[in-house]
Amino acid sequence: MMKKIHKMVFISSLTAIAGGAVAPAVFAAGISVSPAAPSGAAATFIYSDATAKPMPLPMAKTAPAAMSAYAVSPFSGPPGFQVGALGSGVMSPVNLGTSGASAQDMASPLMVSPQEFGTSNHPFTTAPVDLVGTPANAVSLRYPYRATGKLYFKKPNGASYVCSASLIKKGLIVTAAHCVTKYGGTLPRWYNSWQFVPAKYDGLAPYGIWNASIARVMSVYYNGTDSCAAGAPGVVCRNDIAILTVTPKSGVYPGKTTGWYGWGYNGYGFSGTNLALINQLGYPASHNSGNRMQRTDSQGFISAANVNNTVWGSRQTGGSSGGPELVNLSPIPGATLSGGILLGAEPQADTVVGVTSWGYTNQAVKQQGASAFTNTNILALVNAACAATPAACAP
Repeated sequence: MMKKIHKMVFISSLTAIAGGAVAPAVFAAGISVSPAAPSGAAATFIYSDATAKPMPLPMAKTAPAAMSAYAVSPFSGPPGFQVGALGSGVMSPVNLGTSGASAQDMASPLMVSPQEFGTSNHPFTTAPVDLVGTPANAVSLRYPYRATGKLYFKKPNGASYVCSASLIKKGLIVTAAHCVTKYGGTLPRWYNSWQFVPAKYDGLAPYGIWNASIARVMSVYYNGTDSCAAGAPGVVCRNDIAILTVTPKSGVYPGKTTGWYGWGYNGYGFSGTNLALINQLGYPASHNSGNRMQRTDSQGFISAANVNNTVWGSRQTGGSSGGPELVNLSPIPGATLSGGILLGAEPQADTVVGVTSWGYTNQAVKQQGASAFTNTNILALVNAACAATPAACAP
């Protein structure tokens, strides 16, 4: 089976998106928007790692996806991308209190992660981003990792949950739609009280705590009418993607210090046979109690059987929902080439092409999937958010 993650708010539908278009796009029929959070709300941490639950990763009961069954022509338009930015790296640390991690969790021996695979026969490596356990030398506090963080939120019943998320503009967060709203069904659907902690490391918020004020998802997801894979309605779907607009502090957004990722759509970074090396980042509860960032590297492919979702091998679980899938992850931006070596095709570094959406009920499979970024979902959502709050998207 596969799992997912969600959140709460109010809805209004946008039938047209005007102004501030970042690239030519075909806009989807509608975007649902949550109610805005109260203005001026202070970014005081309101959650506890001891009680906030990992959002259950939506699970599929279907057979594992086979790499040989990749989609041949999955997109209606050419690939495109937007560039990211490094940020200043200036930290404003906040102590969140105890992380709830055990002594065993806190110990991260210096080691390499073995390549492994599950019953899907899909090789991958999953390991902590930080293999040496002190904040002073934590790799996760550097770009590009610091643009990823842990996302806290509440469901309508008041229960607290966590997902993963990342910045793709200085004031825009991308995560999974199931981390911000329920898929169709009875009202209320929206979750609420989102707080984003970039580069969270145990009980430390090195770049502060940031409230998100408004969530946007595609209306077909919000209404429960999205195109989904056979046997996996509301789980393996085309539009499990959400954009959150951050509330600035004195006019400053988190991306000024953390930087933000570029993002690509319509198969950017994938080969002619729709294969790509996927770098997944997130905070799964099954690894270091969800208190340290994890990285998975695996070949991903666009699966025809799964409504053109991207599928890759992974050991990440609940809590990883909404974390970024990147292509061309480059921990040392700006490396120079010599000896006549040239860049390959579609080389833009640190480019998000999806967010973790689902996994299999059978943990032995060890595959996860994500709705593909396209010009009709991610581009429409970002354009709508930027049109509503231009300051969140300014360079």
